[in-house]
Amino acid sequence: MDDELFPRPRAEIAPGAVHVPGWLDLPAQQRLLAACRTWARPPAGLRTVRMPSGGQMSVRTVCLGWHWYPYGYARTVVDGDGAPVKPFPEWLGRLAAEAVADAYGTDPGCGTDPGPSAYDIALVNFYDRGATMGMHRDSDEKSPAPVVSLSLGDACVFRFGNTGSRNRPWTDVELRSGDLFVFGGPSRLVFHGVPRTRPGTGPAGLGLTGRLNVTLRVSGL
Repeated sequence: MDDELFPRPRAEIAPGAVHVPGWLDLPAQQRLLAACRTWARPPAGLRTVRMPSGGQMSVRTVCLGWHWYPYGYARTVVDGDGAPVKPFPEWLGRLAAEAVADAYGTDPGCGTDPGPSAYDIALVNFYDRGATMGMHRDSDEKSPAPVVSLSLGDACVFRFGNTGSRNRPWTDVELRSGDLFVFGGPSRLVFHGVPRTRPGTGPAGLGLTGRLNVTLRVSGL
């Protein structure tokens, strides 16, 4: 953020996994938040995901382009109100392509260039106080293109692990409002999660209580 005493440098957390602090300035965060609030409205709005085991995820989710459910994609909210999934906006695809190009520099896809219009899925996860995300892999897509993650609101501990299991080794990264995290190439199928958020740490000018994570993917479907 602009008021930080010591600016946070970008960092490669693992091969193909890049953290870019403060990628979105406050006006860009505000625009993205306004869009998220529109997407969250029914039909096909924010919902609580129930896993096949019967447990419920503590985050609430809304999808764009393709509707994610455990463990696949559909064009309708098959585990909710049955409405058609909301469309994936072109501007969000352009934002994803810009994020990948910025994170990877001259190699915009870390070996797999998805193209500027290939991104076609957004998962928007809302973390209220106490919400977490268990260790998992984003493996329901057919494309190996990088995953783009944008954070809004409260900071969180983002746990980035390995491709073999949900266990150590892992690296904990603090993601703050406006941060970008891209993972692709050898890190595309790394297990990752959010063990905790830090309530009350979001920027006052944003007007968000809690944390939003916007994850952008290429379906390959």
